[in-house]
Amino acid sequence: MNTHLFSPLRIGNLDLPHRVAMAPLTRSRAGQPGNVPTAMNVEYYRQRAGAALIVSEATQISPQGQGYAWTPGIHTDAQIQGWKAISQAVHQEGGRIFLQLWHVGRVSHAQFQPGGRAPVAPSALAAPDKTFIVAEDGQGTWANTTTPTALSHEGIAEVIADYAAAAANAIKAGMDGVEIHAGNGYLLDQFINSNSNHREDAYGGSAENRARFLLEVVDAMVATVGSKRVSVRLTPMGRYQGMGDDTPEATFGYIARELSKRDLAYLHLVEPVIVGTVRDDDVDPRWDMIIRQLRHDYQGVLMLAGGYTQETAEAALASGRADIIAFGRTFIANPDLPYRFRHGLPLNTPDPSSFFGGGEIGYLDYPLAKQALAG
Repeated sequence: MNTHLFSPLRIGNLDLPHRVAMAPLTRSRAGQPGNVPTAMNVEYYRQRAGAALIVSEATQISPQGQGYAWTPGIHTDAQIQGWKAISQAVHQEGGRIFLQLWHVGRVSHAQFQPGGRAPVAPSALAAPDKTFIVAEDGQGTWANTTTPTALSHEGIAEVIADYAAAAANAIKAGMDGVEIHAGNGYLLDQFINSNSNHREDAYGGSAENRARFLLEVVDAMVATVGSKRVSVRLTPMGRYQGMGDDTPEATFGYIARELSKRDLAYLHLVEPVIVGTVRDDDVDPRWDMIIRQLRHDYQGVLMLAGGYTQETAEAALASGRADIIAFGRTFIANPDLPYRFRHGLPLNTPDPSSFFGGGEIGYLDYPLAKQALAG
């Protein structure tokens, strides 16, 4: 089938056979203790290696960066080895994988923080939504976040160094590259958005100052692993975790232009049609214009995500809105999603009750199309 979705594309140093990417998806199934990827996680990613590019679930760069139960890290030797098994499995199936790097900032709980300390953020403002912690009975439960403390300049420098070290660890683990998670209301996004950044120093106030932390992280990682192995995910107009910006056109336009100068693998934008895991029925009417503006401002490969179907993805590629489309929940339920798209086959429906935590049910047991046809 000769379609836009199934035309090849080059990103960074990688040649992609098509343009159906797998979006980063938190599943809260890392092995314990130590938040280490396991054989179950290896099989999950191996099943989905037919993606043009897998962007891994968000992976904390340090213990301080964790905000949800059972999410994996990339800051210990055991975690590196766990991710190495995943990258090897994906590569053996002919796939490609970037590791998404994560620091949640204020979207955390003292349960996860070293010494039970408060999480960190640009300002001492609590996140409005809950986070996923381990209850006394050992089960996962949703709880209010812990009010954060504002990062000092020394603390910012430490986080930048943690990002660079995590990027180096990802490459050591065999990853093809890394994606910086700078969206969805987590630490870098908290600095970017005026709702959550009330600082009056070099990291607050103007759009240029609020973008400074992100750009310093990007530059440190580029210096560590090379620009073609680095990408960034942003959520302009996103409202999750209390995000919002007074001047989104100026803020995200500045960021896109600055990132465009850095010859990255790609820029990943999330369209604001999903908040958390549910559809947003109160989308800011400016979002379409801003996505188009950012497409103009960023001169490299642009990935879009946000509730796309095969038909809307084709339309987005045909119009030049994006170069590659990332699918999230659809990939959870359809490990062989590109095959199904290519052959016009029906899709499995995802089960939200098994999105976070648990074992193989809702994780490894979604049927492949070839199995269904054979049965």
